Amino acid sequence: MKELILKTENLYKAFKGQTIVDNLSLKIQRNTVYGLLGPNGAGKSTTLKMITGMLQPNAGEIIFNGRPWTRNDLQDIGVLIETPPLYENLTAKENLKVRTVALGLPQSRIEEVLEIVDLTNTGKKRAGQFSLGMKQRLGIAIALLNKPKLLILDEPTNGLDPIGIQDLRKLIRSFPAQGITVILSSHILSEVEQVVDDIGIIADGKLGYQGMAPQGQELESLFMQVVSANRKAGH
Repeated sequence: MKELILKTENLYKAFKGQTIVDNLSLKIQRNTVYGLLGPNGAGKSTTLKMITGMLQPNAGEIIFNGRPWTRNDLQDIGVLIETPPLYENLTAKENLKVRTVALGLPQSRIEEVLEIVDLTNTGKKRAGQFSLGMKQRLGIAIALLNKPKLLILDEPTNGLDPIGIQDLRKLIRSFPAQGITVILSSHILSEVEQVVDDIGIIADGKLGYQGMAPQGQELESLFMQVVSANRKAGH
């Protein structure tokens, strides 16, 4: 097994007495793409928000790079959760410039990340005029500005057309070779199986499977098995 960049130990989160994430222990190997799978409402986004410090766990621990997670670790984590945080009236470059100034990063990063996400030729076009796929790629460019070791993408292909999905897939697959580990959350199995190395399947906040990703029908039946087992357990 490769070295782990991130692991969670018995991560627990409840809102108003309702358990959302239930003793979740994830193991994410360095320089891989990890698919966090589960139906809508399974607890995926809540888990990612705890890993990125947006939410505090009620119990459990997050270990990043072999040490307990602290806010300083956010320097090594890039995040795109839900829709990209774009200024619609600014160009791609201007959007990135706002961030580099705010984060005290070198301006040279702007061209580097635009190249990575293939948005170098958008010129004066404003982000509000971008296609959904271009907006997602610009969101990923923003998440890459700080040269993260871990990139977290929550449902990144939501609403994209087949070409947008294919472009994004290729982009995500290219990251491990650049020293970037990716956690990709999704409820769409066909999209995930083509890019991930390992998966974790969550249902009702519980981890039902973790390991290598089986392909095609096998992945689908494993997913359904985990989901229905947890539904039965919950009723």
